[in-house]
Amino acid sequence: MVSETKAVARRRKLRDALVVAAERTIESEGLRGLKARELATKVGCAVGAIYNVVTDLEELIYAVNARTLASLEAAVRDSGAGGGVEADSHDGAIKQLVRLALAYMDFAAAHGPRWRAIFQHQPPAGRETPDWYIADQMRLFSYVEQPLRVLLPEATGERRATVARSLFSAVHGMVVLGLEEKLQLIPLPVLREQVTLIVEAIGNGLVADSRK
Repeated sequence: MVSETKAVARRRKLRDALVVAAERTIESEGLRGLKARELATKVGCAVGAIYNVVTDLEELIYAVNARTLASLEAAVRDSGAGGGVEADSHDGAIKQLVRLALAYMDFAAAHGPRWRAIFQHQPPAGRETPDWYIADQMRLFSYVEQPLRVLLPEATGERRATVARSLFSAVHGMVVLGLEEKLQLIPLPVLREQVTLIVEAIGNGLVADSRK
């Protein structure tokens, strides 16, 4: 029993080390830099030992991306964007959406390679995304849906979820274009102004539509 417990602990320690090494590799080289042999060298194990603790590199990518989502959620909370809507007012809800958008933009600017990996990674054909990972993504969308309850009080949960995804897509597109070095790089202060402008416009548009 003791030896089995030690073996489990060693496997867990190796897996944790592989996740950290994979995260650092993605941070410095992107997803293309993730290779089993290089990871084995970095953590000091045989290549075969990797597959004793994870199914394949896909499992490591999901683990790293989940850590990135958790870091993004923490950044949202730390920015104050994850709190309640001020006085349940339309203005307060729109301000909350702006804070969320800016927190997302700031995180993307600070952690570009890890942030990009979330969207660049595609599971192999025939392999579905794990339910637990989808749940992590959906939890982040709940932060957007909260102020939408104020802006769209009569909307169904499905309608709010759809609007949340549309709003995210608009902000994400602006952030991608603003930070993409292949295009003209937009200074962060200017990008913040543009993100604020579009989110406020969408928020005010939702309020106007709800009053019709």
